[in-house]
Amino acid sequence: MQKKTIALIFGGISSEREVSLNSGKQVLGALDKEKYNVRTYDPKSDILRLVNEAAQIDCALIILHGPYGEDGTVQGLLDLLDIPYQGAGVLGSAVAMNKLLSKHLYEQAGLTVPPYMVVRRGAAIDMDQIVTTLGLPVVVKPVETGSSVGMSIVREAYVLPAAVDKALEYGATAMIEAYISGKEITCGVLGNETLEALPLIEIIPGDQYEFFDYEAKYQAGATEEICPARIDDALTRRAQACAMTAHKALYGQGYSRTDMILKDDEFYVLETNTIPGMTATSLFPQSAQAAGLSFSALLDRLIELGIQARRRSSTSG
Repeated sequence: MQKKTIALIFGGISSEREVSLNSGKQVLGALDKEKYNVRTYDPKSDILRLVNEAAQIDCALIILHGPYGEDGTVQGLLDLLDIPYQGAGVLGSAVAMNKLLSKHLYEQAGLTVPPYMVVRRGAAIDMDQIVTTLGLPVVVKPVETGSSVGMSIVREAYVLPAAVDKALEYGATAMIEAYISGKEITCGVLGNETLEALPLIEIIPGDQYEFFDYEAKYQAGATEEICPARIDDALTRRAQACAMTAHKALYGQGYSRTDMILKDDEFYVLETNTIPGMTATSLFPQSAQAAGLSFSALLDRLIELGIQARRRSSTSG
């Protein structure tokens, strides 16, 4: 069997660079060297080399998070270079990266989301109206970051202006959501035309964390993750249906992971990740493992799906 040449793209220039570097190194270790010749590229320094070597590459694995990687920019470059890649294309990546647009599409698809308001840098912000409309506590977050970067939970009105300023450091628009207290659930989806919903994971941040923030996500032992989640079969099927609906609504491809809160038997969809964390112990690989896919086998599957998607798009026009 002839080996495929894989471009492993990780690092980048977003605020989540360190997470990407860690994920990329673990993916590199897990890729089957009997099947693949792996070339590594960091968009911070290696774009020209990637362009020059494009004709030699069979598929790319994009292990980038946040802007300039998860938002369609790298996907567009790979499309221009005719390199297949795993996951959502330009449209799906850009849509899912924008939490406000995602909310609109979730709602159109019939999914339930927490009530929310939008604030913009430089515009007058009526803090009293926000509190009156959404109540307290609220969640304040940038519209276009991942890994909970720039996010705050506000329980007292006087803290709200500082939380908004913090979120607006990461972009011109921020979102303020009503805080939904419940069980945090995440569900992975795998496939192109035919989707498979993976086992649910229940997320329980440690007592020292107010929510599943950046440190709780990436600090070893900071969060308890239970797979399968401790909910009944009927709720499990509903959560999986929500994840597949979210994936389709945001023009997902290949795989995704959707985060939700379960409260009073209602699932509130928070966001969908088109490039979920990809260390061996990250949520998506954990869920795939529970479904019988090792980390190495999951990477094989993502490469297959990426090549299939590119082949289909190349022959459909």
